[in-house]
Parts: sequence; C-alpha cells; structure tokens
Amino acid sequence: MSVRATLEDTIVAQSTPAAPGGRAIVRLSGPGSVELTRAIFEPASALPGQRRQLVAGLLRVPGLTAAVPVEVYCFLAPHSYTGQDVVELHLPGSVPVVEATLAALIAAGGRPATPGEFTLRAFLAGKLDLTRAEAVHAVIEASGRNELRLALKQLAGGIAGPLDQLRDDLLSLLADVEAGLDFVEEHIEFVHKPELLKRLQGALAQLAVVSKQLDSRALSGRAFRVVITGRPNAGKSSLFNALTGAQALVSPEPGTTRDYLVRPVGLLDVSPADLVDTPGWEIAVDGIETQAQALARQQRGEADLLLVCVEAGKEPNADELALLQQEMPPALAVATKCDLAEAPEGWLATSAVTRKGLGTLRRRIAQCYEERAEPALGESVGRCRGHVERGAEHLRRAYRCVLEDDPPEILAVELREALEQLGQLVGAVYTDDLLDRIFSRFCIGK
Repeated sequence: MSVRATLEDTIVAQSTPAAPGGRAIVRLSGPGSVELTRAIFEPASALPGQRRQLVAGLLRVPGLTAAVPVEVYCFLAPHSYTGQDVVELHLPGSVPVVEATLAALIAAGGRPATPGEFTLRAFLAGKLDLTRAEAVHAVIEASGRNELRLALKQLAGGIAGPLDQLRDDLLSLLADVEAGLDFVEEHIEFVHKPELLKRLQGALAQLAVVSKQLDSRALSGRAFRVVITGRPNAGKSSLFNALTGAQALVSPEPGTTRDYLVRPVGLLDVSPADLVDTPGWEIAVDGIETQAQALARQQRGEADLLLVCVEAGKEPNADELALLQQEMPPALAVATKCDLAEAPEGWLATSAVTRKGLGTLRRRIAQCYEERAEPALGESVGRCRGHVERGAEHLRRAYRCVLEDDPPEILAVELREALEQLGQLVGAVYTDDLLDRIFSRFCIGK
C-alpha cells in the first residue's frame, strides 16, 4: 500500500517512554484527532477555537474508576509537526492510565501508529526533508554528546541548505540548456560554453562542500577516546606511558598530574584511539586543583571508554564502582602495580614495570571499540554520501560534454541525472521502499 494511502487515518501513540513517570504524552495526528479527543475528554473550555490551544480538563475513559486531570494541546493543520490536525494529551505517567487512554482512542476510531509514522507525515507534508527526518531519529538514538551535536546540526538544516541552493542552480542551468535544444538548427545559444563551464565548476564545488560536511558527521573516522581515571597515585600516568610510549611525569606524590594528556595508542588493526591521562580525584584546595578536577570531569564525560584504575592491594571505593556500573560511557576495571600486590577479584591485572597485562588490555579496548554501536547518523551519512558521489559523477560527465562539444541533448541528460540523485538525497524523489527503510527505524510515537 502507498504511504499516502493511509494519510486519512487518524493515528494514535504514546510519544514518551512506556514506563512509569511524572508525565506521559499520548499523541494523535489526522483529520479525526479533535473528534476522537472529544470522545474521552471533558474540557474546562471550548476545544479548540484557534490553531494552537492548551485546554485543561478531565479524562474519562472506560476501565478507570475516576476522572483523570489532563492537559490537551491542539495544533490545527497546517500549523503542526505533521501538517495535519495534531492533539497531545499530557496526563499522569501511570502505565494503566496511558493504556486505558490508548485503548479508548483506538475503540473510538483511531489507528495505532507505526514506527516513525508521525515524522513520515511531517516529511510528506513538506515540513522536513529526508536529511532532517533522519536527523530526528539520530537525535533520539544519540548515545553521546558528540553524536547529539552532529544530529542537531543536521536537524537544523546544515546539509539541506546548501543542497537546496545547488538544486535551484542546476534546475536553472538545465532550463537554459533545454531551451536551447529548440534552436539548435538556428545556432542560438541561451548559455555560452565559458558560462556553462563556470556554472558546472560552481556546482561541483558546492557538492564538495556537502561531501566535507558529511565526512564531519561520519563518527567512524573519529579516534576512539579512552580516558584513564581513578584516585591520585593509582598508577594512571605510568599505565599511560606504558601504553603510548609517552613520558608523562610520574611521582609517588599525589596530585602530580594537574592537566590531562592525550596521545594516540595502537589497537591492533582497528581505528586509531586516543588515550587520555587525567588528574586523580581529590578535594581541590586551590584554583589550579579546582580547574584540574573540572578538566578531569569533562574528559570523563567525553569518553567513549573509561579505564577505571585501582592500585593493586586496595579495594575499589564507591565512586569507582559507580563508574563501572554506569552504561555510558562503558568502563573497564584495571588494577595497576600488580608487580607489587594482587589485583582485586575480577579486575584486569596490569603492571607498567613488568608490562604484565598490557597486551590483554589493548585487546579489551579494541573489543570495546568493535562492539561500539553504529553512530546514530551512520545510515543517513552512508545514504547521503552515495547520492552525492553519483551526483558529482554526473556533473563531471556534464563538464566533459561541454569541453568536448558533445550534443546538448547528452548534457541535458547528465544534468537531469545529477538532479535525480540530489532529489533522492533530500526526498524530492523517493520510493515507498526507501521511506519504509528510513522511518521503520524510529520508535512508535515519533
């Protein structure tokens, strides 16, 4: 079935996580959104009287023994995310209340939304192009600050803007070329050869800029950031030197490291990694130490992997155990100075002096790198790069056509093919299969 064939359905879904919380949101989109809401909602005032409105009232649905206070936000077409009438019910984050509300809306004629269907409707209404729609998914799935920053940049139109200008330029050029096709025998040219070459060079330069922007969004090229952390005098700098061959200052006195150090470290055959040595945790007593601790916290927050170091013979404290139990970033438990004492049970035993365990530690870091989830923008960047490369190839062929004085019909074909690739990139040209592949990755309610 065509994706457009279901646009007259009114879809319903929970757009917040399906778990207990202070607030839950149930979202509707479609021509029947307001009527379905009226079936279960008793407003304190009229619903709705303007294109955007907030109305408080009571929710009355079967299965709930009492009315539930709720706030209803109405966004009438076309002034909404999907371009259709959209209603959001903001209600207590109780799982039974949300489930009863969804059941009542579906019984009244709503249809459960499929994954990504709200954003798909936004795309079909022209509210988003495909690059921005993919960025919505990337924002939701971002697992770190860097991924979130890149996704937000794409959502703001960082790629779409240059592409829109490029497509306009190429459409104008194609119009000039095709206008001249009707006057070939009269030898009338609407655009001369030097101007054609100049405009094609400009288009290729614009595509090169887009390609660089895509490269900056491909996180796989970024060095894997491994941050060493732990208490003062835990052997962090000695481990750092042993893994990288650097000469970080080492001293038995706590607090020797006041700044963080970064050096590349080889990890077998995988992508390059940066190893970061940070100051030990301690109570700051002056401005320099306060700054050092702030830098250490910043580096831990930007890490892809933490090496939590404990000196052999000592038990890990609550802070170290908390780091090991957190999900992001993941952490490895590393015991240092194991030439002097036994490692805590379950910790990876290492020694910068005897080099014990360093090979194993490198393999564990490499394994963590390989197990790292694909960046949220990975699929989007791959799809976009393919269209950019094929579009650039057609523009290069068009440039050769002009240089070699090929028939203008061939030039027009190459320009149309380049525009086809750019159209597929932003979604001006698409297939149902492509949309299914992109939007099915979204969670329901988005």
